Amino acid sequence: MKRIPPAAAALLALFLALGAAAQPADKPDDEDETPAINSPLDASLFYQLLLGEINARGTEAEPGTGFALMLDAARKTNDPGLYQRAMEIAYQNRSGEDALQAARAWKAAHPQSREANRFVLRLVLQLNRVAESVEPLRTDLALASEKDRDAVFAIIPQAYARASDKKLAASVVEQALADYLNQPATAAAAWTAVGRVRLAAGDTTGALEAARRGQAADARAEGPAMLAIELMDPKLPQAEALVRRYMESKPLPEMRMNYARALLDAQRYAEASQQLNVVTAEKPDYPQAWLAQGMLQLQDNSDAAAEASLKRYIELAQAQPAGEERARGLAQAYMSLSRVAEKRKDFALAGAWLDRIENAQDLLAAQNRRASILARQGKLDEARKLLRALPERNADDARMKLTAEVQLLRDNKQYKAGYDLIAQAAARQPFDADLVYEQAMLAEKMGSLPEMERLLRELIAAKPDYHSAYNALGYSFAERNVRLPEAKQLIQKALSYAPDDPFISDSLAWVEFRMGNKPEALRILDVAYKARPDADIAAHLGEVLWSLGQRDRATAIWKEGLLLNSENETLQETLKRLRVKP
Repeated sequence: MKRIPPAAAALLALFLALGAAAQPADKPDDEDETPAINSPLDASLFYQLLLGEINARGTEAEPGTGFALMLDAARKTNDPGLYQRAMEIAYQNRSGEDALQAARAWKAAHPQSREANRFVLRLVLQLNRVAESVEPLRTDLALASEKDRDAVFAIIPQAYARASDKKLAASVVEQALADYLNQPATAAAAWTAVGRVRLAAGDTTGALEAARRGQAADARAEGPAMLAIELMDPKLPQAEALVRRYMESKPLPEMRMNYARALLDAQRYAEASQQLNVVTAEKPDYPQAWLAQGMLQLQDNSDAAAEASLKRYIELAQAQPAGEERARGLAQAYMSLSRVAEKRKDFALAGAWLDRIENAQDLLAAQNRRASILARQGKLDEARKLLRALPERNADDARMKLTAEVQLLRDNKQYKAGYDLIAQAAARQPFDADLVYEQAMLAEKMGSLPEMERLLRELIAAKPDYHSAYNALGYSFAERNVRLPEAKQLIQKALSYAPDDPFISDSLAWVEFRMGNKPEALRILDVAYKARPDADIAAHLGEVLWSLGQRDRATAIWKEGLLLNSENETLQETLKRLRVKP
């Protein structure tokens, strides 16, 4: 079969399109013949289109000439297909200005064509001519049907994401949406779009105000609440107030889940757990809520509850269509269940859960778990060999292997070996703050306190916002009951970077206790333990209560701590030193 040349094929397609537009509607067989309607494709236009295609795609192409011929033909016929073909030629020639010219000509010929207008909008944004986008954005909203308008609002932030001047983009969007910001039916969605563009411009205060005004227009709208969730920050408490106001109605489970994720990111685990409990009760077939709840329960050492939640997640997830998100979620659940089995010393079951992981991206984590299982069985050398045998495709893989081996050694109290391993790695690569911090913590475990202090001060000098270094150094002083004023200053500095971290609050309370400020220590520890029930915090809270004569409550707190983690070193040392058997 003879092959049709590309230019001729394109021309044939245009001819068929023009001919189809010129044909009358189908008529009954018994209807008399009606006069034929002439096609606009006469000999002259046909020749012009042929020349246009040859110049656009021929062996000796002149795309500029092809574009001019095609645009002229489009103007003669007012045919949308020819305008679009002219744009395609301009695109192929990488001429955004020509493409915009064709789009504007198309829009002028067909003012009610939303497709033509959207090409204009897209092109002015691609050319970074943001100021020129006001009118086409306004027109797109005007031409959209009521049911499609919210979708237009939703994609506006993405459309302006590549603008170089984000503040100008925010101003332009607000100007284009002015007519919709005060209409009850559209205000919530319009203000959400404005807020997101403001947020992209770094204007968090303006974004919060947009969320507030959107919620004022419609208290049950998801858009303003979702924007407020993204704005949640200790320095912007008004954002969470908007979220909670939305949650007072009947929120979608997905929205409550988003709120729970924000709480988890803020390490407010008790509050996150409350939200997840509501989600799993209101929508028991929502897999992601069970996964998040199971992970949180495992972190809190509620192993039986975690096991039930994770198995429920697996049951629901396996009924869903296959996909990347499902595969990653299942891998996470299998690894968590393996951890539960390992804690029970059921090593066969722990390995069986890992055998179910199929996602290649999670195989490294799965091997980490296998190594941990081997070490728990006294096969530490074999566990280290397993980790070292993992492939290194890039620097990130090498970093993860090192971190996994160091953690394995730390978990098995091989502190000197872990310290030496990090020291060797540090000598071969640029400064790595996380590795230096881990090395300092291992030095402390080894009893090399001057070396720990040296490393932490080096870390603070290199990275002044590394709050964990301030906290670790301050807590070390407090634990040894030395240099307490300096310890307090260090921990307060850490809190300035992470004001809601309950573990740093625990350190501050311990300093206050060492300095004799027991009521203040108790106040801080009560808040920290409520925010994050943890065995370390329970050990300190119990000791403060014990010293204040509240021994029944102290004993109860220590019992809770043992339930959370019966092997916690701080708690075990406290009970041994005070000769208490709760």
